Amino acid sequence: MPIVSISLNNEILKELDKLQISMGFSGRSEIIRAGIRSFVQDEKQKQDMTGKRKAFLMVVHADEFDDQVAGIKHDYEDLIKTHLHSKVDESRCVELFLLDGDARKIESVTKGFVTNKKMDTVKLMTI
Repeated sequence: MPIVSISLNNEILKELDKLQISMGFSGRSEIIRAGIRSFVQDEKQKQDMTGKRKAFLMVVHADEFDDQVAGIKHDYEDLIKTHLHSKVDESRCVELFLLDGDARKIESVTKGFVTNKKMDTVKLMTI
């Protein structure tokens, strides 16, 4: 089996160790493999979307990055039917978008958030 090296900060390692214990994984490698499998499955689902679709897109980010969310949102105004913004706590926000339109555009806006390293969490659910 090929070996891939990655660097993780201490905060992520602590979270991995907590998940390893709570979920019963045998080690860090096992939990990282499970995470990668889940990510690959999610991405395949997105890539298989065609035609006109409806979806919910949830984005969690630090409060200071509202301007970056606004920039991406501005590029996809025709796709966004509803947008809710709420404070999660004193320093983080959650954005919930109802999207309606071409599957490729939904994939594109999602990718815009996923590849932005300032976003903490990005989840897409098609309906």
